[in-house]
Amino acid sequence: LTAGRCLRKGRALAKEYKTVRDIIGPLMLVESFDGVTYGELAEVQLQTGEKRLARVLEVTTDTALVQLFEGTRDIAPGRVKLRFLGRGLRMDVSPDIVGRTFDGMGRPIDGGPPVIPTRSQDINGNPINPCARDYPNEFIQTGISTIDLMNTLVRGQKLPLFSGAGLPHPAVGAQIARQAKVLSTAEGFAVVFCAMGITFEESDFFIQDFRRTGAIERSVLVVNLADDPVIARIAAPRVALTAAEYLAFELDMHVLVILTDMTNYCDALREIS
Repeated sequence: LTAGRCLRKGRALAKEYKTVRDIIGPLMLVESFDGVTYGELAEVQLQTGEKRLARVLEVTTDTALVQLFEGTRDIAPGRVKLRFLGRGLRMDVSPDIVGRTFDGMGRPIDGGPPVIPTRSQDINGNPINPCARDYPNEFIQTGISTIDLMNTLVRGQKLPLFSGAGLPHPAVGAQIARQAKVLSTAEGFAVVFCAMGITFEESDFFIQDFRRTGAIERSVLVVNLADDPVIARIAAPRVALTAAEYLAFELDMHVLVILTDMTNYCDALREIS
């Protein structure tokens, strides 16, 4: 098997490969490639013309391990074309993302129109130097006494929710998103709510609760279901934090980020590893 023809895309020259050797579950093993990096996106084209996105999980000197977001059904080695896109996953952001619901890859799933972006932002941001940030001293009131009194949340922090089976973490997360506010400030306030690995019933509970209480008007929801690909669960919190950073740094808003259920995210990391 050899690399296929080269395709000119704008000014870039992208190679199209037909060197998929093995397919196991959602994973594809690719040989004979050039210049591929970890975390890079790839586009897989089936014989029917359907295209699916994938992400590079591991790179060695002669092979690359790629995981598909939409699964590997109807895909056979040697019958698909693969093209590396030379970039990571990006999210389109604009002030219109407030009040919208997205999947783990940053695509709208609420039936509304596509987001007209003011910019497209890489979800894999650079780490922030904790010594360079402002000292956190602005209190965020969640309305839950055990958090407000014993584990006080202040601006500059994130609120992850770890849980176990049978515990009411959906209700707690929805209550925080519904009640949270920053005291003594005139700045805009938004909630970025990211649910990872939840069931359809839990997803419907969150969305309906946000709509019923009006919290959806100041929220950005990122919802990853339990039957979605694991790689999308890894991307979901990064999509949420990308939206939060845009609202905070570009629109000067107070932003509360709620990530639930972190247990499902940790399970996804373990599965990938």
